[in-house]
Formats: sequence, C-alpha cells, structure tokens
Amino acid sequence: MKITSIIAIYGLFWVMSAFLMLPLGVKTADEVGIAKVPGQADSAPAHFHGWKVVWRATLLAAALCALFVANYIEEWVVMDDINLFGEPPE
Repeated sequence: MKITSIIAIYGLFWVMSAFLMLPLGVKTADEVGIAKVPGQADSAPAHFHGWKVVWRATLLAAALCALFVANYIEEWVVMDDINLFGEPPE
C-alpha cells in the first residue's frame, strides 16, 4: 500500500472520528448552571473545547488506520470471507 493511500485513509478515518467525538463530554448551559444568551438553542454547548475533539479524533483515527493497514498487510479479513449475498459457504 502506498503512503498516499494510507494518508487518504487516515484522513477519512479522522473526519469520521471527529464527527463521532463531537457530542462526547458536551454539557448544556442548563446542566452547567449558567445563564443562556438570548436566542441560544437549548441544546447548545456551554463551553466548546475544540482541541479536545481534535486530540480524541486524532488518537481514534490513528488506531483505526493502524488496524486497517495491519489488516491489509496480514489479510486477517478479506473479501472472500465476507458473505454478501447469503450464499452458503463452499
């Protein structure tokens, strides 16, 4: 596998991980006990820590990408192992 492919796969895993990490640890103004700004949505976070999201997404994406590349090299699970159409194994 080329390094450019690994970088592209890591990027895809990173974006997916970032979206998964966004809601974790978020508390609303009501949960924290602070006053809301007029017009603020009830579900808006009281304090957004973007660097925590970036850090968590980076770690998760690195782990997932490493597993993906290791599976590619070691061939633990290949397409022949996946039964897509419900056909009985041979």
